[in-house]
Amino acid sequence: MKKIQSQLKAISKSLASLSKQVERITKQVDKFQPAKKATAKPKKAVRKAAVRKAAVRKTAARKAPARKASVRKKAAPAKGKTVLDSVYSVIKRSKKGATIATLKTKTGLDSRQLSNALYKLSKKRMVHAKSRGLYVTK
Repeated sequence: MKKIQSQLKAISKSLASLSKQVERITKQVDKFQPAKKATAKPKKAVRKAAVRKAAVRKTAARKAPARKASVRKKAAPAKGKTVLDSVYSVIKRSKKGATIATLKTKTGLDSRQLSNALYKLSKKRMVHAKSRGLYVTK
């Protein structure tokens, strides 16, 4: 019985720490989404009363700051260089192996293309996974 109670206490402590982490993360997410909240408020305020309509129109007249479009690099291999060659060359140049994050940044490939390239290279026995997400040449 004491063993179960101690296990329950341990679980409750871990749940409390998880809830604190969730609160921290939600606060961080809320910092990045103020523009969405500003556009939703005028719609609700317009429905409430005629007195508030003038105030709502003033806030609606302001435009949210334009966000810069994120430029995503597409895989543009050099002449005669395939996707597999570009991924293999990045792994080959690294001393301790290349992680998926470094491969994404250096090759400019998206997750699916990178996953397929790593799969094909491992089937050809050119690279292998040293640990999860870390690839080295053989």
